[in-house]
Amino acid sequence: AGYAEMNEAAATVPVGSDGLCILPFGNGAERTLENNDIGASIHGLNFNIHGRNHLLRAGQEGIIFALNYGVQIMREMGMTIDTVKAGRANMFLSPLFQSVFATVTNTEVHLYHTDGAQGAARGAGVGAGVYAAPKDAFGGLERTDVITPDRSLAPAYDEAWQRWREILQRQLG
Repeated sequence: AGYAEMNEAAATVPVGSDGLCILPFGNGAERTLENNDIGASIHGLNFNIHGRNHLLRAGQEGIIFALNYGVQIMREMGMTIDTVKAGRANMFLSPLFQSVFATVTNTEVHLYHTDGAQGAARGAGVGAGVYAAPKDAFGGLERTDVITPDRSLAPAYDEAWQRWREILQRQLG
């Protein structure tokens, strides 16, 4: 199945994936988890309730909740995060992902006509002195979209986020 088909399937499942949660930490130790390696895991799976579409939705929600976990850490450190700027690529190609991310993180998401590779190259250019400042490196990018939080779904996402976070805390011990 292609990404468009998977996104359409995930969108058929309600917020919170009917209780199915995925912790997407399958790439080794995570800095946001104080370098703990808890692995990826699926929680609450019930074969009488959950199917492929639930797994697709729970996967997207799990990734967003993991990103939100990092956003919350930065906020606890005193950072103000009202806007997230991202390339219109990878997961941000999904309208569902865009909307859920904006709602869960309570940020306005600005999407730009770029991708991670270009962003990394521009960032390296700033570090190497090719650009005098980040605005010089990124200023010419075309903004393609602005996604705002869906306030009507915020309470349901907050409930799903809290459930996911409780599972994460249990895994961390």
